[in-house]
Amino acid sequence: MMKRPIRSGGARTLLCAMSLFLGAGVAHAWTTKPVRVIVPAVAGGSMDIVARVLSDQLSKDVGVPFVVDNKRGAGGNVAMASLLSLPADGQTIVVAFDNILTEIPHVIKQNFSATKDIRPVAAFARSAFVLVGNTALPPRDFKSLIAYLKANPQQNSFASYAVGSASHYAGVMLSSRTGLQLNHVPFLGSPPALVQVMGGQTPIMVDGLLTSLPMIRGGKLRPYAVIAPHRLASLPDVPTFTELGYPDINQFSNQAVAIVAAGVSPELSERIRAAVYKAAAAPSVQKKLAELGLEPMQPQSIETLERAEKEGFDRIGKIIKDFKINLN
Repeated sequence: MMKRPIRSGGARTLLCAMSLFLGAGVAHAWTTKPVRVIVPAVAGGSMDIVARVLSDQLSKDVGVPFVVDNKRGAGGNVAMASLLSLPADGQTIVVAFDNILTEIPHVIKQNFSATKDIRPVAAFARSAFVLVGNTALPPRDFKSLIAYLKANPQQNSFASYAVGSASHYAGVMLSSRTGLQLNHVPFLGSPPALVQVMGGQTPIMVDGLLTSLPMIRGGKLRPYAVIAPHRLASLPDVPTFTELGYPDINQFSNQAVAIVAAGVSPELSERIRAAVYKAAAAPSVQKKLAELGLEPMQPQSIETLERAEKEGFDRIGKIIKDFKINLN
């Protein structure tokens, strides 16, 4: 007798959740016209890749072209201005990481209100963070790393990919909680920061897994800890900060979200939400997201997502206040 293939627990849970949230033919009820997908990132970057993978599947599901339009600049302001300049008819969406809703507003003045002008409708994947170090450093684990940095104060710095980012906040919290008194060395983006870490000019950095994972796999960076709800399938031997005794550091993640203008009707917003989750659950999309180090997210209601994004914004604000983080 032929045995049925056994699905992984995560995949089975996601598919069961999908059956509760999605109805037959919902994706086809969204639109019969081409859809513009605005991405607040450069072409070829991590967010752009995620958006294009999702858009390709949406095109197949809905039966119309989904055209990616890269609008980088001003912490998402350029992308949102483009979205809000067009009719709120569901023919334009933004696909982005939700740090443009939770982190960047604390650093850059926005030309839109995240609670009044736009609406996140689906969070379909999560990117974790990882503490990485130069491979020439003697320590092989987190405890040894902290001891080494304390014994070698000449290496008392950490890199980040931007002032006011999770990379920055996590580094400040690590410095404070471990008593390292590390100096913050900010860069404009992960690539230049990682170059400095790999070159040994700055010993460590908390980076998004999307950009660090290829370097880790290539033996150019050493991972010491991850910021994630649980150990990652892509780095199963690397402990979380919670495991290491620092649960307050273990509270950052970037979620890939689909966003519409607030003027889009509730009914249409719901159809867009359902179509995005359906596309994200496709095996080819799941495979690509896993290769990038992203984890799937179970479908949730628009109202639940809106609350979560507001809580994320408030949490970052509290961290800035509690740790006296200078954003200038």
